Amino acid sequence: MSDELPSPDMSLALDAPANAPLVSEWLLGTSAVLAFHLGKTDMARMIADVSSAEVRLWNTEYDHEGYRIVLVVEPGLYPTYDEKALEGIAVVMRDVMWGSSKSVDELVARPSIPRLGPDWRRQIKTADGPKPSNQGRKVQLEPSHPVEDQLRFTNEWELDVYRVLRERQESLPDDETIGIVPLGGMRVRGWTFEPDLLITYRGYSGVIEIDGPHHKGHAGRDRSRDRLFLNAGVKYVDRLNVEEVSSRAEVEKFVDGFLTRLTR
Repeated sequence: MSDELPSPDMSLALDAPANAPLVSEWLLGTSAVLAFHLGKTDMARMIADVSSAEVRLWNTEYDHEGYRIVLVVEPGLYPTYDEKALEGIAVVMRDVMWGSSKSVDELVARPSIPRLGPDWRRQIKTADGPKPSNQGRKVQLEPSHPVEDQLRFTNEWELDVYRVLRERQESLPDDETIGIVPLGGMRVRGWTFEPDLLITYRGYSGVIEIDGPHHKGHAGRDRSRDRLFLNAGVKYVDRLNVEEVSSRAEVEKFVDGFLTRLTR
């Protein structure tokens, strides 16, 4: 089975409903890879940092389909997407769409809009106070991010796996322990990642990724990310698909299997 991402149907408008699930990932991924092969590594990284691309038909004169592309980026990165950077990205995206009678007429960027929680006032007022201690993790002022043992988690699934790991940690003798690092920033050449859980045990390091519904259609990207972890010296990477888990016992079985393979 090929790892290549499917391409949208270029005979349709890029903002057609049938194309919508593919266009953003295809356009960003293909443009980033092309920029990399052209030697524009900084631009490739900027494209890879884009959360999503909103594609809208902008101009249909003279049998031409011109599109307005909106790059959605994290607020902390938004200032770097200035006019010069966007002009360079637009050139690469036009090369990607060359020959299809479609082009990029306008390329702009906007910050992603955070979700609003009921306690947003308290979050803003205490943002500079004591924080969860994950290294490399920026404070996220969004609702429903669990915190336990002064550690921050993206969701309850990650917290469930952490609790099982902590139980295994507590069952070990005094001279042996498991290191559990949720959402610690990791820099590899060309990329910065936040593994869901980085685990150290008996001289080895491993990564657990918790895959929710948002990972659908991203298998190729996930495998590329796993290879980068392995190339950086991580011994073992495993993924827990939460849609296939229906009980705590299954989480415990997954964690026990992970620790066994990590130290094998």
